[in-house]
Amino acid sequence: MEKKTIVQRHQVNFETLVKAFKAKRVALVECYDTQLKERVAVICAVNEDDAGVSFAPFARFFNGNPYDLLLSPQQVDEMGGRSVDAADN
Repeated sequence: MEKKTIVQRHQVNFETLVKAFKAKRVALVECYDTQLKERVAVICAVNEDDAGVSFAPFARFFNGNPYDLLLSPQQVDEMGGRSVDAADN
């Protein structure tokens, strides 16, 4: 079985999020990140049924400059590290 990249593993969630935006069923919600120990802004799909409203978290905004926090797989390779695509899935 061919290993999927991290982007391929998230494709279904991304497509669900696109559908939620098209249907105007999204909300920006403040949550608490238990690992980072800080408040974060989260994009949620909004679900409504007879039981009420629920929020499904799909994406999180960065606190700070994402260019200071992230490296592309190419940048990792240039630094002599292992590429994200080469990681075991």
